[in-house]
Amino acid sequence: MVYSTDPDFAYTTARDEEPETLAPGQQELRVWLDRKQRAGKVATLVRGFVGRDADLQELARMLKTRCGVGGSAKEGEIIIQGDHRDRVVEILTRSGYRCKKAGS
Repeated sequence: MVYSTDPDFAYTTARDEEPETLAPGQQELRVWLDRKQRAGKVATLVRGFVGRDADLQELARMLKTRCGVGGSAKEGEIIIQGDHRDRVVEILTRSGYRCKKAGS
């Protein structure tokens, strides 16, 4: 913050603009199976989503509902509890997303 004696000074902050959400056909999603830092439990990760956080949350909600499990969406990736990699790829493909299995 800057202090100014100028009475007409207007303090502005720089905002990080969220990128526009790409259409499902333009998304390049990767579906991973992860066992690290999860107390031995397996999780399915979806990475590569480009768009607003609200759209990421909506996609995560749809995947969690269709798989019937819990999970979360943060920092540009979706975490689905359990090994649901094949089912997630099928759901995303039917929804028009371009996705591939990645990792082990």
